[in-house]
Parts: sequence; C-alpha cells; structure tokens
Amino acid sequence: MSRVCDLTGKKAMVGNNVSHAMNKTKRKFNVNLMKKRFYLPEEDRWVTLRVAASTIKTINKKGITAVLKDAQAKGLIK
Repeated sequence: MSRVCDLTGKKAMVGNNVSHAMNKTKRKFNVNLMKKRFYLPEEDRWVTLRVAASTIKTINKKGITAVLKDAQAKGLIK
C-alpha cells in the first residue's frame, strides 16, 4: 500500500541528506500518515481513512464534510 493521504493526495518527497562537508545523498521525506475513523452525520456512518497529520488539523478546523467536498472537487475521491 502506497503512503498517500486519502483526502489531500500528499505523498513522499525526495531530497538530500547534507553533511557538514556538503556531501549529498538522496533521502525520502515520508508523510505522517495515520489511520483514523470519522463520523459522517449526513450519511449516519463511520468511515476509516488514512490521512496525514496536517489533514487531521484541517478537518478539525473546517469539518469533515467541507474537506470531503474539496477532495471530491479535486478528483481525489469519487
């Protein structure tokens, strides 16, 4: 299973480890994903999503319905 946020589409980024001598080696910045259950009151059911920690903060601020609507508009979920 790939490490991609279900709602925002965030995924791992690639960068460099840089030593004091400025030697560079490739590294990966993974997304802080968590499996979380959310309650949808309009559908009266629970859904389990793999979302990033930053997405959870956005859901706490805007609400799950607004974030789901944005994700649907961007085509990330059907």
